[in-house]
Amino acid sequence: MSVYRDKERGRFVFEFSRRIGGKRLRVRKLLPAKWTQAQADKFDREESGRLYAVATRVEAAGHSIGEAVAVYLENHRHLKSFDNIERELVGMNPYYHGRPIGDLAEVCKEYARTAVKERSKNKDEPLSPATKRNRIRYLTSACRYAWRVHGMGEHDPAEKVMVPEVDNERQHYASRAEMLAICRAFKEQRGNKRWQARMAVRIAFYSGMRLGELLRATVRNGCWVLDDTKNGRPRIIPIHPKAAVCARRFKAGPKITIQRNWEKARDTAGFAHLHFHDLRHSAASELVNQDVDLYTIGAVLGHKDPRSTARYAHLAVGKLASAIGRMGKKLPTGVEKR
Repeated sequence: MSVYRDKERGRFVFEFSRRIGGKRLRVRKLLPAKWTQAQADKFDREESGRLYAVATRVEAAGHSIGEAVAVYLENHRHLKSFDNIERELVGMNPYYHGRPIGDLAEVCKEYARTAVKERSKNKDEPLSPATKRNRIRYLTSACRYAWRVHGMGEHDPAEKVMVPEVDNERQHYASRAEMLAICRAFKEQRGNKRWQARMAVRIAFYSGMRLGELLRATVRNGCWVLDDTKNGRPRIIPIHPKAAVCARRFKAGPKITIQRNWEKARDTAGFAHLHFHDLRHSAASELVNQDVDLYTIGAVLGHKDPRSTARYAHLAVGKLASAIGRMGKKLPTGVEKR
């Protein structure tokens, strides 16, 4: 066997060393961290056969999608979401294993059409379009990186990839009264950490910050300051007077603890349909109801693309009613009709 386990890294390593036709062929690859012994052995059999075939000129040498994924993961450990990316790419392995990098578009098409949920009671239950889209994007990013930086393939392997369209825009908003009802529900819970979750709810509603942003934001000169955001730009959000006490007392804790306390209070208050992230949308809704323009709302929420803010335009019912009400009215003197 050409596979062994590297104890320091906790991963399987594939090594191929053969003398074929008077020449020594050596190949060494670090396999994905989540692979089992069975997966590693299967890769050993298939890759050893392929390398032997290449060495004996049975087939032309080429690069596989698996190679592209391996080199991408090896060079992107610095990413915040590395663990998630690695897990998703390894989960797609049955679809691209042994396939050349030139087959990327076909592999992605097949995955979008046939992929089902792993470990599901109903084996035929399909994955959500959003999950398929995200995984296909990870795979195309890996192959494109391998092509651009490491010269794998003759042309961009992702140029013909079709990414599934997704419409997962949520339309759930909590009013101020509903937010306060959820905050009151925290009193029925036990433990001191519930108060940190309660403060997180008020802060999110009055700032529009995501939970992850809220946990790493700092307070400076009466503002929430985010040096690192999702769009790569720093953001400053003035602290609302109704959240000033929370800003002074809030101490960031484990994200999962806040999520669990939020879910308990939310369910107790009768708003099981709400997600914590909906508080961010609720902040935008409150701003729209106060006739704040969309440009300013986008600045508060930290939107890089104006189209992200445009989703809240339909909430400006007051402005729409005012515009409709102007229809049929007489124009001021001196103004000509068109």
